[in-house]
Amino acid sequence: MTDVLILGGTGWLSGRIARRMLLNGATVMCLARGGRPSPDGASLVLADRDDAEAYAAVSGRDWDHVIDISSRAAHVTAAVGALGDRAGRWTYVSSMSVYSDDVTTGGDESSPVHAPAEPGDEYDYGAEKVAAENVVRTLGDRALIVRPGLIVGEGDPSDRFGYWAAAFLRAVDGPVLIPNTEGRGVQVIDVDDLTEFIATTSATGVVNAIGDRHPLSEVVARIQRSTGHGGETVVADDDWLVANGVAHWAGERSLPLWLPADMTGFMSRANARYRAAGGELRPLDETITTVIADERERGVDRERRAGLSREDELALLHSLD
Repeated sequence: MTDVLILGGTGWLSGRIARRMLLNGATVMCLARGGRPSPDGASLVLADRDDAEAYAAVSGRDWDHVIDISSRAAHVTAAVGALGDRAGRWTYVSSMSVYSDDVTTGGDESSPVHAPAEPGDEYDYGAEKVAAENVVRTLGDRALIVRPGLIVGEGDPSDRFGYWAAAFLRAVDGPVLIPNTEGRGVQVIDVDDLTEFIATTSATGVVNAIGDRHPLSEVVARIQRSTGHGGETVVADDDWLVANGVAHWAGERSLPLWLPADMTGFMSRANARYRAAGGELRPLDETITTVIADERERGVDRERRAGLSREDELALLHSLD
């Protein structure tokens, strides 16, 4: 039986990985603060990874597979130091945010990355992930570094992809504000495809885990059709949106998936190594159907971590007239 330790295991992605490992017949232990329960069938060790003794309860035995998703290089450094010699395999879930070149299209795993974060630096997500990767690399051919792009699917806490489903659902037959989609693309990976890959692949090294590139216009149109939206879409130019306080990509008062026109490489990374390593990609329409159902269940008018409220959207549409 495979003994798996997940550093986390109670969050959106790590909890799914834990459940998938359990389906594989593995014994799964999660190490987390305990703010959320571990999945049924997995054991839970309570620990704060800021604590120097965080790994004391799990470092006295061998592990077939250790999985970590932390975005804190200090956490990863301490984990590798405490557990690296006892792990048969180590998977680190990094991010495509490590790449420093957001202009060149088709960049693969050899593309340049940001300078790694140093102790005492102001927190920067991409730099922290680079520093964490560098520590994991010391484990040699026992290590897999997975670089996902935008992860989407049921329960997505970021609200980025789901925003568009909610926007069309809540509008019913009313107008929906969209950005200029010309030249823009979208690359996503379904959370369940990513989970399956992490749980089953034997690959090592670095792998971009991302779906194929689709035109943003096509993705928005597919979501609109799938929701049954009966209204019109109203296009606003980039300069007008920025001037009116609408942010790119994510966060409060944003239009998710919309990127600055010069970021041509951000959502056009190569995924050939992922496919060669056995990574699968479900049809985009299947993911869209899942996300629409999830948005309906969670409530399209709820407070969101990304996007516009309907009130803000209508005010912007009125200003655009």
